[in-house]
Parts: sequence; structure tokens; C-alpha cells
Amino acid sequence: MLTEERIMARLSVARSFVEKKLARLPEFGIILGSGLGRFAENITERTVIPYEDIPHFPLSTAPGHKGNMVLGRCGEKYVMIMQGRLHYYEGYEMEDVTFPVRLMEVLGLKKLIVTNAAGGINENYRPGQLVVMRDHINLLGVNPLRGQNLDFLGLRFPDMTYAYDKSWRAVALAVLEELGRPGQEGVYAAVPGPSFETPAEIRYLRAIGADLVGMSTVPEVIVANHGGMQVLGVSCVTNMAAGVLEQKLTMEEVLETSARAAGDLYALLGAVLARLP
Repeated sequence: MLTEERIMARLSVARSFVEKKLARLPEFGIILGSGLGRFAENITERTVIPYEDIPHFPLSTAPGHKGNMVLGRCGEKYVMIMQGRLHYYEGYEMEDVTFPVRLMEVLGLKKLIVTNAAGGINENYRPGQLVVMRDHINLLGVNPLRGQNLDFLGLRFPDMTYAYDKSWRAVALAVLEELGRPGQEGVYAAVPGPSFETPAEIRYLRAIGADLVGMSTVPEVIVANHGGMQVLGVSCVTNMAAGVLEQKLTMEEVLETSARAAGDLYALLGAVLARLP
């Protein structure tokens, strides 16, 4: 586990590198989940920076994650997009998984949209549906704030009551209704992976109140709240979780469904960005 001084030093070097690429300070950070990276191709005035070029930036190894930072304009908003994320199951420590969000924070960003591919536990969901995240359950077995607190970014014990901004959720739900899509919220459970869950585990997750399950997002949201960022989360239901339907689960199915639902996600994100202050 890195000390506060080491983390600050790494962030300082990465910030200096990225600041030289910025035409202006981004208003929103966006993290794109598995198979959802093509949203970045809709950005105008684009600057693409491979993760490998950014000092101390971890490399994304998961399928469907290109590993680029994309800077540019979506409508009237200037954005910083992570075209691919880091996962705990890739072998990274939590300071690596959350490094992109910490970098956003030291650059001065205060607004974050996170997306992910998720398994549907709620039997009212269907593959390809977009669900606005209302809350989450951290079952990763670790909290990204463990260790020495980064006092320059946030409090030792941050409140998580409103981890997902209520007013932003209302905007996203209204946009989904206008797009003719179900406007539903759900609770996302984060598990370590990389194996998919067993049917018994899904029954357990349903019993404790989870509607969705995935292997990401929650560490980023915890760190974002610690750093004082407003957050909106959107899950793409790429498959029904184990035991809900009589079928095996594959990563290929996840990526295929993400690709089919991508148009809806792009429309949602574009409209939401236009409406948020």
C-alpha cells in the first residue's frame, strides 16, 4: 500500500502531463464500462491519450476496454473520458483502480458519470436495458479509502448517504422516459470477480437488496465522494445473472449486449450532459 506522499507524488507528475494536453478544464469526467467505449468516438475536438503514455497510469487489461483518455467536447460540455477502467480482479491495488478518479480530482473536476456492464438480478430487468444506479453494496472485501487518509482531498470518514446525486438521477430517469425506455433505478452490488457468480450467490445478493451485480464502479464512486465529486451511475444490463435464466454466462454475451445497447447509452449521456449544470 502506497503512502500519502507517494500517491501525491504520482498524481502530481500525471497531472502535470495531462494539463499540457488540456484545451480547458473538463467539466465532467466519464468512465465507460465494458463494451461501451465507443461513446468516446462521438466527442468532437478530440485529444486521445493512451493510458500507457500517462506517467504512473495503470494499463487496462480487461476485454472491451481500450485504455485511452479522451478529451474533447460533447455538445456544449468539455469532458474527460476514460475509455476503459481498471478492475480489482486484474490484480491491481485499490490505489491503482481509483487512480483515474484521483487524477480527475487533482485536476479540479467535481462531476463524474460512471457506466458499467452488469448482470440483472431484478427479474423485471431485461438484457440491453439501462438502469440508473440508486445505491450500491460493496462486497469487494476492501474499501479504497483504507490506509492513510489523503487529507488534501477529503475527510477520513466521508458520508455515503447520497453517493449517487439524487437530482442527477431524476434527470437521467426523465431522459430515459423521453427516449421511450424504462426509467428504472437499482442497487448495484460489486463483487471481486473475475468468475461470474453462482446461482446461490445471486439468491444471496437478491436477499440483501441488490438489483444488479458487477465487478467495478464502487471503488471509483467511494473515492469520488471522498473527493467531493457529484456522481451519476448508469448500468447496462448485459445478461440476466446466474440462475435467473437457464443458460451459461460468457464475456462474449456481455460485450455483444453492450454493443447493442450502446446507442441508447449514447443518447442518454448526450441528453443528460446537456441538462446538467
